[in-house]
Amino acid sequence: MRYLGLDLGTRTLGISISDITATIANSYKTIRFNEGDYEVLIPELKNIIEEYNIEKIVLGFPKNMNNTIGERGIITLGFKEQIEKVLNIEVIMQDERLSTVEATHYMVEADMSRKKRKKKIDSLAANIILQTYLDKMKGRDL
Repeated sequence: MRYLGLDLGTRTLGISISDITATIANSYKTIRFNEGDYEVLIPELKNIIEEYNIEKIVLGFPKNMNNTIGERGIITLGFKEQIEKVLNIEVIMQDERLSTVEATHYMVEADMSRKKRKKKIDSLAANIILQTYLDKMKGRDL
């Protein structure tokens, strides 16, 4: 069973894919789009789902630090509904608080240049979101 991890931003969608055993998440790519134009993402997601035989999607859920749902959370829930309706696939919401901070920390520790970090941040955040879910699912809650 393979999972697709998604980190939805205002103009980017970070994507990661699990291995076939649903144990390890791997950064895949970042799709750039015009702000608010989430419709353009659906055909690309459909292609990835078909190519990699994805069975479920794990979508980062941007909650506020006090556990409330803000504007980005509402937009993300709408995107979840759109994916489920159009692509007929289950979408699991995974708390993504601090995933981008964690991704940035990893890249700074690796001495990655600011320019390279900007290109990789979204797919790495998607990777963290998916890996967190996979670990929780396998009982490796960290």
